[in-house]
Amino acid sequence: MIGRQSGAGAPGAGAPAAPVIGLAVGRGTGPELAAVFEQVLGALTTDHPTGVRIARADRLYHSYVSLRAERDPARVQRLTAQDADHYEDFCRTLAAGGATALFRTAINAQSLYLVRQRLRAVKVDLLRAGGTSLLLVRDQAQGFYTGENQHAAGRLTRSLTFSRDITEAVIEYAVRRARREWPDGRIDRVVMAYKFHLLDGAFDRWVADIADRLGLRIEVFQPDTVNRNLITHGLPERTLLIAGNEWADIMHVVLLDRFGSERQENRCTENVLLGLGDAGLGDAGPGDSDLRDSDLRDAGLRDTSSGGAGLVEYQTVHGSADDLAGRDLVNPLATIRAAAVIAERHVGVPGAVGAVEAALAELEDLGVRTADLGGEHSTGAVADALVALLTTARATVPAHAAAEHRS
Repeated sequence: MIGRQSGAGAPGAGAPAAPVIGLAVGRGTGPELAAVFEQVLGALTTDHPTGVRIARADRLYHSYVSLRAERDPARVQRLTAQDADHYEDFCRTLAAGGATALFRTAINAQSLYLVRQRLRAVKVDLLRAGGTSLLLVRDQAQGFYTGENQHAAGRLTRSLTFSRDITEAVIEYAVRRARREWPDGRIDRVVMAYKFHLLDGAFDRWVADIADRLGLRIEVFQPDTVNRNLITHGLPERTLLIAGNEWADIMHVVLLDRFGSERQENRCTENVLLGLGDAGLGDAGPGDSDLRDSDLRDAGLRDTSSGGAGLVEYQTVHGSADDLAGRDLVNPLATIRAAAVIAERHVGVPGAVGAVEAALAELEDLGVRTADLGGEHSTGAVADALVALLTTARATVPAHAAAEHRS
């Protein structure tokens, strides 16, 4: 379901349509971050020939804190299901209309994972340190996170499902994604981290059959074994790690630290909804461009422009921060970075990520940062300062270069 649309007006006859970017907003600090997203995306697309349309979901989704205030588990369960159904419909409507990306602020996890199960979501991170790179593909479509709850007096039962079909879809996507990230096709090691010992031998049998069909060696380990191997032996140059979300969610911050990446609160991340098509794996789309690896590492992402059918959801890594709601204090860096990546990949604004990273570095040098990063600036002040720098930088672009960009 799509509510209001903002952005460029309707194009004239024969003119190309403006790209549509979805926007889903949760409670807590969601409305403040949505305003930052629209402000930064607007600034980055000012010179775009068609502009961009933002299609905003017509529902403000719950956070866990707002649901907890209900105090009645049965009502919480109903509201959770309503949010999940609405968000699923919103994603499907966007994809059916040709949109390739949306930005979502934090919403209640149970609603979110019901949708991730239905739409077969995977979260993708490419982490690099020196000559070593780790492509982490997190399975968000099955397992404990995707379970449903049944309530009885004094008891809650959570049911969950693993399937060969979803396992195969996740592995196939991960391998194709790895071959896109490493175009020469070389993958040194493929590892899966799942609690497969609890699954009666079915899961590892599925993986063995899938590996045989793909002609790959896939090693399946218990999560604690992956941890020990990582600490003891490190990683080869290129590792594809496919992981159950139970392990990957906990280990993400550890892997970021090990690979010297940006802190979690400053990063945006990417969720590919496999149930809506192979987003990110088609031919070059409108957002394809040469992004500098250093820029995308700072943003927490790699260039995987959506060229075929499908939908990619971008989000901040941090939560809804309800305690900061309405106080203009939430850290906007992850949201700013998401706007830049969407502008470059999905709208067709070359250099957007590099320009934003340069502006963020300048703000850091000037001490413009929110309190959680040791500064004294508000959310809005950081966003305003960033947009001012982008505007100044755009004004200094030579006239012939601007003309070439517009053409």
